[in-house]
Amino acid sequence: MRVLIEVVHIAIGLIAAALISAAAAWSYPRATGDIWLVGYACMLAVVAMGVGPVRKAYAEDKARLAGGVGTQADG
Repeated sequence: MRVLIEVVHIAIGLIAAALISAAAAWSYPRATGDIWLVGYACMLAVVAMGVGPVRKAYAEDKARLAGGVGTQADG
């Protein structure tokens, strides 16, 4: 379940970056190529920053399914 939540967070980040890039490219057509280049770089950063939390969530889910006591969140 934690893995699904983390993947959804990544998907939301990608959608947000795409919408912001699209709005910026629409509002300033002369720099469309540059805006989308930065947008793609931001999307890559979103995915890169999401890898660690997905790996941690996978380990916690795997431990819980194996019968171990997974770590609990603080809050």
